[in-house]
Amino acid sequence: MKLPRQPAAVVFDMDGLLFDTESIYERAALLAAAELGQEMDSAFFRSTVGSSWPATRERLIDLYGPTFAVDELRAVAGRIFNELVEADLPVKPGVLELLDLLDALGLPRAIATSSSRATVRRHLEAHGIVDRFHHVVAHDDCQRHKPEPDPFLRAAGLLGVAPSLCLALEDSHMGVRAASAAGMMTIMVPDLIPATEEVQGLCALVVDDLHAVRLLLETGSQ
Repeated sequence: MKLPRQPAAVVFDMDGLLFDTESIYERAALLAAAELGQEMDSAFFRSTVGSSWPATRERLIDLYGPTFAVDELRAVAGRIFNELVEADLPVKPGVLELLDLLDALGLPRAIATSSSRATVRRHLEAHGIVDRFHHVVAHDDCQRHKPEPDPFLRAAGLLGVAPSLCLALEDSHMGVRAASAAGMMTIMVPDLIPATEEVQGLCALVVDDLHAVRLLLETGSQ
């Protein structure tokens, strides 16, 4: 396995790629729905992974009806999520080793995420890696969100690197579509959802974890 070219910068998704948050979000969402007297299954939650809140909100209204307290569901899920991550927020395998390699190679990096800037900072600070990313593009930084390319294009602009020379790392279908639309080389590291044939076609590679990404970059730099 190898990339079409060696990247000049790397753009990371956050949830499900840097941190094992998607499974925690799923648990929180299902518990919140139950607390409000509704059922939500894993299949529905996983179909929203990588989507912005406005898009997910519309899906929830379609599911539960226009009178359902969607914003209360979000608040309850947020409370439960925060309680869960306070107890344990696992970093995904290979994150620290990949960051070490990027430091050694002198490759700049950014995060492009649908989460808020405050959430990004809280998660990065929890693992002492807030200073290991040069830029963050969070939810409020773009009017259009994944699967639109805007977050990745903004990240490339902040890094000062052409999108075609950026490597995007994503775990979700929405994120892969966004990165591909931005013209970036894209590697998918599946988390909750495996790659479909369509998504595989948008990726340079699909790999098991960030250790595999590190090995690709290490080999390509030699």
